[in-house]
Amino acid sequence: MKWLAFKQKLSLVYLRLIPLAVVAIGFGIGHVSYKIYLPIWVVNACLMVAATWHLGGYQLRNNNQEIKKQVITALLLFAPWLLFSIFAGMGPPPATLQGWVNSAAEQQIRYTILIAGGILFALGSALLKVKLQAAGENLYSVMASAAINLSLPLFIINMAFWGYYLTDAFRVFIRLGVSKRPDLHGPIKSLFYVISIAEVLLMYLGTVFFAVSLKVTGLFNPVACRYYIIFGLIGMVLVLLPSYWPEPFGTAGFLVAIPAIPFIMPYLIGIHLLKHAKAD
Repeated sequence: MKWLAFKQKLSLVYLRLIPLAVVAIGFGIGHVSYKIYLPIWVVNACLMVAATWHLGGYQLRNNNQEIKKQVITALLLFAPWLLFSIFAGMGPPPATLQGWVNSAAEQQIRYTILIAGGILFALGSALLKVKLQAAGENLYSVMASAAINLSLPLFIINMAFWGYYLTDAFRVFIRLGVSKRPDLHGPIKSLFYVISIAEVLLMYLGTVFFAVSLKVTGLFNPVACRYYIIFGLIGMVLVLLPSYWPEPFGTAGFLVAIPAIPFIMPYLIGIHLLKHAKAD
């Protein structure tokens, strides 16, 4: 029994550190060869799966349907960061057109992974809404689900724009060798800037509403819910700040708007649901 408790604690610590480690390695080391990061990602993915199993994933074998639903909900919220952990090796997107074109396939894979993560998150949030409504909360859970459902189409369009439209556009720019961009390039960039802000804002808003709902139902500790609410509200404020604001606001606004970052709190909510699946 003590050994099981130790494995669960170790699994919890490991899973909680994943987003921080991915961001630190991705920005600290930057891009490395896929021959290096792919094997490491596979090993990490296996460790994450093992950790989720020890933490509560084994409850999938439970005959109680409510426990099974909670585990599936948790796994769907957890799954995006299982995929996103590959970004530790990919690093941030290239800063130059030539660098982007040289790694075109990798960039398309990056944004395809993000699209897959967004879909998994939407599925998990739908199940979380059902769970919260079953617990008697029908206001904040509905608004949370609505915010997520509004954000997903914007998110998919934005990721497709970055991964596919821009990749092909950069190829054309380099092939033509012109310094002046097409007349529509500026307006299109402005449009997708607004889309990216709206999408991230809605994701944070949905997470805040879910945290309030979890607090109202008593499914989560009120202190933990407050942290989710505070960080969600901070994310919403920072993403709205203009990029020209003085530091550290400019950098903070950039970080909270990175496509994978809004998924961190739902990921942590999923881990918490998994940890307490046996308690239901």
